[in-house]
Amino acid sequence: MSLEPLFQASMAIQVHAFAAMAAFVLGIVQLVGPKGTLPHRLVGWMWVVLMTVVAMTAFWIHELRMIGPWSPIHLLSFVTLGTLPFMIMAARQHKVNAHRTAAFSLFFGALIIAGLFTFVPGRIMYEVVTGA
Repeated sequence: MSLEPLFQASMAIQVHAFAAMAAFVLGIVQLVGPKGTLPHRLVGWMWVVLMTVVAMTAFWIHELRMIGPWSPIHLLSFVTLGTLPFMIMAARQHKVNAHRTAAFSLFFGALIIAGLFTFVPGRIMYEVVTGA
């Protein structure tokens, strides 16, 4: 395992990757920790900021090109940026189920599923993990 391939990547990829890793860790903390507490809200806001950074930096990453400079993963950035405000509004309105569903969907879809695709051979995170 070596972070060298990541450090050799563009700044957008570096910021994107480190924000995604931090959001993944904080997401786990949120999922297993007590809900509705001050720490949950504070960590939640940090998670929202990180997910915003992850989604926004994706627009400057064009490693996979399917439709011009874009790929279907860029649609996930729009979904993320649309879901985050919905998730916040649901929490503020005490719509716990809607908040939980939105948060879990983003964690699972944008971090777990999309994250797994970064470990495909030829991608930077594959090189980080395998040293290839």
